[in-house]
Parts: sequence; structure tokens; C-alpha cells
Amino acid sequence: MKKVHYQIEINCPKEEVFQIMLDKEHYREWTAIFNPTSHYEGSWEEGSKILFLGETEKGEKAGMHSLIEKLEPNKFISIKHLGMLEKGKETSFGDDLYENYYLEDKGGSTLLKVEMDTEDDWMEDLENTWPKALQKLKEVCEDNC
Repeated sequence: MKKVHYQIEINCPKEEVFQIMLDKEHYREWTAIFNPTSHYEGSWEEGSKILFLGETEKGEKAGMHSLIEKLEPNKFISIKHLGMLEKGKETSFGDDLYENYYLEDKGGSTLLKVEMDTEDDWMEDLENTWPKALQKLKEVCEDNC
């Protein structure tokens, strides 16, 4: 298992970046980089289960089932990915996989840092998609704040 790190500065206050990033409609916009049908079901409340979903090439719902491990509004989100959801069935990961978001105030703009545990076979895809997704999030935030 590896840990990947990405970051971007967004010209928008961290309170607005936080709200826009998690908003259902805006979430669809910036995560479409990963899957054009990307969305979530559930709540961002600490301790809540959340599903990160999209459609497969065959039109089936698939994704990850996760837990919001820690949430400090406008500062930090820690998501514990529990496993995959395929053909309506949940599987479990052998290891704990975390995805963490850190928002830092930079005098009116926000430095967003993402840290994610991943399995080796996902590395290449993440290296191609995360920078593009963060650039899209930056555009969405700056257009809406």
C-alpha cells in the first residue's frame, strides 16, 4: 500500500471551498474526472456511512462504501474506505484505506491538501486523475464563491 499526496491553491475562502466541495451538485462536477456519473449517497456527518458511486460501462452502480471517520468543518475531513460495492454487494478491503482533506487559510485563498492510501494497482490512474480533478474543483469553487 502507498500514500499519495496532492494539493492545490484555490482563490476562495476555506469556508466556501469546504461547502462547495461537498455540495451534491458541485461534487458531481469536480469528481466527473474520475467517472462521468460520479456522485455520493449518504451524509458527510462524522460517524456516518457514505457511498461514493458511479456507473460501470455496463450501466451498473458501483463504487466504494466508506465511513466519515472525522470531520472538522472548514478544516479537515477523514474518510475511511471500508470496501467496494459491486453488483449490489459490499466487499471489504484487507487494510484500512483513508482519504484525508486538509484546508488551510492562505489570507483569503485556500490551500487544499489531499492525502490518500491506495493499492499499487490504482497508482497510475490516481496520478492521472487527481491533478485534473483538483483543477476542476478549483474552477468550480472560483466560479461560485
